Amino acid sequence: MESYIRQFLEHLEIEKGYSPGTVEAYATHLYRFVQWLRDNFPEVDHPEKITLEHVHQFRLYLSHLKNSEGKHLKKVTQAYYIITLRTFLRYLMVNRQMQVLSPDRIDLPKIGERIVNFLTLDQVELLLRAPDTSTLLGLRDRAILELLFSTGLRVSELVILNRDQVSLERKEFGVIGKGGKARVVFLSDSACFWLSQYLDKRTDNLKPLFIGIPGKGRRSRDGRLTARSVELIVDRYARQVNLPFNVTPHTLRHSFATDLMIAGADIRAVQEMLGHSSIRTTQVYTHVTDRQLKEVYRTYHGRSKKRETPK
Repeated sequence: MESYIRQFLEHLEIEKGYSPGTVEAYATHLYRFVQWLRDNFPEVDHPEKITLEHVHQFRLYLSHLKNSEGKHLKKVTQAYYIITLRTFLRYLMVNRQMQVLSPDRIDLPKIGERIVNFLTLDQVELLLRAPDTSTLLGLRDRAILELLFSTGLRVSELVILNRDQVSLERKEFGVIGKGGKARVVFLSDSACFWLSQYLDKRTDNLKPLFIGIPGKGRRSRDGRLTARSVELIVDRYARQVNLPFNVTPHTLRHSFATDLMIAGADIRAVQEMLGHSSIRTTQVYTHVTDRQLKEVYRTYHGRSKKRETPK
């Protein structure tokens, strides 16, 4: 079983161009499934022996599984396991010509409407002003927050940036996103200003755009700030200014997209700026902005307000 999984993961990395993080997630899901099979159905030692009943029992297992915090896995997380399994079986069926369980026979778990949390412009402003920019640490954090909101970058895309990639003169640069999809992102004047302030203050010759300050969070061997450190940075400042929900780098990505949609940007343009391969992924923001418009309608449109029933 492990041999086929390794071949599948290599296929995702080389043929499909998936990012290391995505490949690692697929590996985690599949190896957990294999370990569960070993513990419960040791006779299933080959992919062709997997049946619909095995998948059903695995889904029951996932529904009762708890994470490190003692909480049940979210429905969307459970769905990712099943999506991974379906993708693996399809690879074996199509690329390896194996007689495996048809992935089309495996139904995906039903998931409620995706909820997208985003910040209002006032909340974004509070967050951006939170770092103490009199210090190098504060300048770095302000530049990170500004760049996340200005570009809609994923945190994985942010942390791999190098200094020579970002042109403050042109106010744009290229990134390679999920699935090897290339796109151009643009910098606001504010993001350019704070990036410039941060880089001017640095005295090192390190290649990464954002580096860890010694003794102040995790960094890689080359000094590069890790994705986890950026998540902690965003969370710390969000708590500092008492924002009403948990804020992550992805919340700033949502806020970037929502701000564009509310201002009337074309959904195809937003899709390109976010690096989504499918328009369906971007369409979640139309639901968000529809709700926003509904609130505007209820607030300002006279006939939507409660009046006496006409006689």
